[in-house]
Amino acid sequence: MSKQVIVITGASSGFGALTARALAKAGHTVYAGIRETQGRNAAQVAAAEAFAKENGVDLRSVELDVASDASVEAGIAAVIAEQGHIDTIIHNAGHMSFGPAEAFTPKQFAELYDINVLSTQRVNRAMLPHMRKEGKGLVVWVSSSSTRGGTPPYLSPYFAAKAAMDSLAVSYASELTRWGIETAIIVPGAFTKGTNHFAHSGSPADKARAAEYDNGPYAGVPDQALKGLASLEPADADAASVATAIVDVVDMPFGTRPFRTHIDPSEDGAEIVNGVADRVRAELFRRIGLEDLLKPHIRG
Repeated sequence: MSKQVIVITGASSGFGALTARALAKAGHTVYAGIRETQGRNAAQVAAAEAFAKENGVDLRSVELDVASDASVEAGIAAVIAEQGHIDTIIHNAGHMSFGPAEAFTPKQFAELYDINVLSTQRVNRAMLPHMRKEGKGLVVWVSSSSTRGGTPPYLSPYFAAKAAMDSLAVSYASELTRWGIETAIIVPGAFTKGTNHFAHSGSPADKARAAEYDNGPYAGVPDQALKGLASLEPADADAASVATAIVDVVDMPFGTRPFRTHIDPSEDGAEIVNGVADRVRAELFRRIGLEDLLKPHIRG
């Protein structure tokens, strides 16, 4: 394993914070992308600094608001100015919402799409020119089993956004291989403990419309959905296993990394459906004469 310079978005808590620390302990130079580093997330920045000192690792924070073009460009530029390059980018930033689809406004859908999908495009446009110039790199996308697994009700804005992000990851993958850039998609299941996803999830702005569902034939569905998800999760399910899986993938030799890695203790079916979809994709590439785009090229 060679030491890498890694940037991870949405690293103030949850999978992001766990992964940043795990990668730093594995010997990498890690930049935890965090927004409002001098404001509401100052405590998270201090915690990362304390972790770095206590463990003798190279974990740093960088101001990176994935909803802002200027912040993303400045953050990526700052890392390159300090390190000269970035080896790996991890698209982890995301936000969840919970409630009946009809009760969310179009603006809310757009805002969630912005955080979960457009954020990756901002980061890619700021970072990929540098990776392409280097002729090597790794792009890791933290997807979700919800994109092709079981999809319980009341999570539609999040599910739709993660499905779009996963689709974007697949498209980017084949457009980067000839530049020497590898893609790895990480697919966590519905971890109900160890992250702030459910605790900090957004709610519908149209409260009256939501109340029609809550007081009508869908009364009790929200509690049943959440309790049902929690009941499927094994007692020993650990959100840190996602961070461990990412470290394992990052540390693999170039060109050997799996296209997808599933970490889904509840086994909601995504691994089966993704397996079929990815095989169909590979077969199509062979049929149209672009099989070489399925694996990253080593550029001289």
